[in-house]
Amino acid sequence: MSTPPSTSGSPHAAISPPSPWVARFAPLVRAGGPVLDLACGSGRHLRLFQTCNHPVVGLDRDLRGVADLSGTAGVELVEGDLESGAPVPLLRDRRFAAIVVTNYLHRPLFPAILDALEPGGLLLYETFALGNARFGRPASPAFLLRSGELLEVARGRLQVVAYEHGEVASPKAAVMQRLCAVKDLEAGHDLDGDPEPRPLPA
Repeated sequence: MSTPPSTSGSPHAAISPPSPWVARFAPLVRAGGPVLDLACGSGRHLRLFQTCNHPVVGLDRDLRGVADLSGTAGVELVEGDLESGAPVPLLRDRRFAAIVVTNYLHRPLFPAILDALEPGGLLLYETFALGNARFGRPASPAFLLRSGELLEVARGRLQVVAYEHGEVASPKAAVMQRLCAVKDLEAGHDLDGDPEPRPLPA
């Protein structure tokens, strides 16, 4: 068995396993569709979707945590400051079958993230929420979602497949908010104007 590449000296010294939330809903992403991991860190979700035969794009201001993936077929790494206030060309010019955001929040990006989803594209979002300060960082409200905030982001733009908000014990004690939503509001057959429901993976 091969040893995972070392990321010693990088800000992402160990590659964590994929988020169970992301892994659960990954099968809903269009087969072979491109996946963007926003603020990709050590690339745990790049690696997950690459093994599922998706072309993947990792975007971060520091790519040292995914340096071992440089030059890998089907993997594109883009260095960029998401918080500079300038438009992010990747979000402006490309469309993705899924966008994954975990443990990261910069509210001005919400409109661009939704615009960058292709029709039928999936948004998988998971990050900390208000109340997390009692457990440690992040503690600033600037980096913590308000109750129901991701639902408000999706309202009128995305069909919510699943949503959670509350305290968790693993991988560490925290207050988390999670959303799985699809860019499809087309009315389903005999559903009184509601969109066709997506399957809920076990």
